[in-house]
Amino acid sequence: MRTCDHCGRTEDDPAVLLTWSTAVEHGRTKNFCAECSRRHLRAMEGKLDSAWW
Repeated sequence: MRTCDHCGRTEDDPAVLLTWSTAVEHGRTKNFCAECSRRHLRAMEGKLDSAWW
């Protein structure tokens, strides 16, 4: 089971988890669901920490 570090959504379906994104911030791996990834794509591409968005 994986939890979105932004909204708290949980998922355990491997097919759905393929749409999630991961990032490493300050040495810690963070997971983001597809909805949060789409909503904050520009901030992610700009390498802004998730605390900013």
